[in-house]
Amino acid sequence: MCPIIGLAALCCIGMVSRLGWESKFVEIKENGNLIYHADEKGNVIPDFSKVGYHHGNKEIPDVETVIRLSPGKLEDHTDLIQKAIDQLSEKAPDLNGHRGAILMEKGTYMVHGELEIKAGGIVLRGEGDGENGTTIVAAGEGRRTLLNIHGSGMPKEESGKRATIKDSYVPVGTYDMEVNTTSGMEVGDEVILFRPGTNQWIRDIQMDRIIERKGTRQWKASEYDLRFERAITRIEGNRVWLDNPVMMAIDEKYGGGAIYPFSFEGRIAEVGVENIRFESEFADETDEDHGWIAIEMDKVENCWVKEVTAKYFGYACVSLGSFSKQVTVIDSKSLEPKSIITGSRRYSFNNDGQQNLFMNLYTTEGRHDFVTGAKTLGPNVFTNCVAKNTHADIGPHHRWSVGTLYDRIATDGEINVQDRGNWGSGHGWAGVTQVIWNCSAKAAAVQSPWASGKNYCIGLKGEKVKGRFSDKPDGEWEGLNQPGLAPESLYLTQLYSRLKLNNN
Repeated sequence: MCPIIGLAALCCIGMVSRLGWESKFVEIKENGNLIYHADEKGNVIPDFSKVGYHHGNKEIPDVETVIRLSPGKLEDHTDLIQKAIDQLSEKAPDLNGHRGAILMEKGTYMVHGELEIKAGGIVLRGEGDGENGTTIVAAGEGRRTLLNIHGSGMPKEESGKRATIKDSYVPVGTYDMEVNTTSGMEVGDEVILFRPGTNQWIRDIQMDRIIERKGTRQWKASEYDLRFERAITRIEGNRVWLDNPVMMAIDEKYGGGAIYPFSFEGRIAEVGVENIRFESEFADETDEDHGWIAIEMDKVENCWVKEVTAKYFGYACVSLGSFSKQVTVIDSKSLEPKSIITGSRRYSFNNDGQQNLFMNLYTTEGRHDFVTGAKTLGPNVFTNCVAKNTHADIGPHHRWSVGTLYDRIATDGEINVQDRGNWGSGHGWAGVTQVIWNCSAKAAAVQSPWASGKNYCIGLKGEKVKGRFSDKPDGEWEGLNQPGLAPESLYLTQLYSRLKLNNN
């Protein structure tokens, strides 16, 4: 069975996806497979399907309950829940890396501080995210994360194993590349695909000449070294194949690139949050001193959040840090945040990590509801999500997010991919290889940077607008307000093509 949807539904995707009109960039074959048409440099819209829990190759598990909690008559449940988490953290994980689930029975649990999960294999599970299910309340004052899930350490390059990419140009969508040596590398190794920041690149995308205002920072090459996490799937001579495609072209003109194995001791895995309602107490509509993030994850991989609702938090329902990888966030809601309506607030579902999937989400009163931050490296996917009464825009927010698919997003606000100029402290170009597919919005501005790639807006229902700067290069627009784009969902069709037709 498909990890995301049932087998029958997945097969239907392949059968009906040819109905309607097709993009010139993606062709659907009779069997449901996809053919990608390259530009003059060989770049294609990449495959985004290897995202989320175990790249979408495994179902989210039903982990056995080993501890049960009841709210009872306590006024503060912080210690009750944290002690259960700590107790389970001491248990040895099974062969799948699972320690067990903590089942929080129906009722309300008041948390006056923060909850923390620092060990892998732990599932925090409630009995429903509705009003009569399991509710955890961020009680009292204090801007904080209610549930903080995090590992430790940092990625560490394995000494002496760095290989230089020899190809003068590796296009977007490519899986393989020639390197100067494969000595010390093996199939299955986790590696970094490294793309250096260079002064020439900064000049060519004009991020060294942002119009200055107080606090504006021009971009510096040393701050834009990009490290994409990948794994080796095949080696032939000095040619190496990776598990996920290139999301930004590796270009000799801009310093080329490299591959090197790495380790990440301390990163945790197999943590889940399920069927829980999170609420924050607040003083009034613009209160800033209360629960800020319901669930925050960093230094994790192969984790999940499903069927949760967050209400009244000032920043996010779920926020993934830059070292969060292969996380699935699904069937969840972010409702009625309380804060002033300005910057650094109301990022309903925020992603700074890699290879993460956000699916079937609903928000109200957010600002940047489905959003990525600086140097967020793909593939990443937001699919089948709805934002109501939004106060800003959806899309990459600032400083060069790479490789995100926005698939079937519906918003009454804007979806933008553009040069944001001196907003913030110099947001500049928000991203590259950003694909807006079959979305609906009040309006959209989708531009491509001066160098290093394109952005795409295919099948949008809404108004095309100029964005902040009308003199920036236009993105690849196709089928504006033309109904019937096939496939309806690029992500699900890519998943179908990979799992059911190619078996990898």
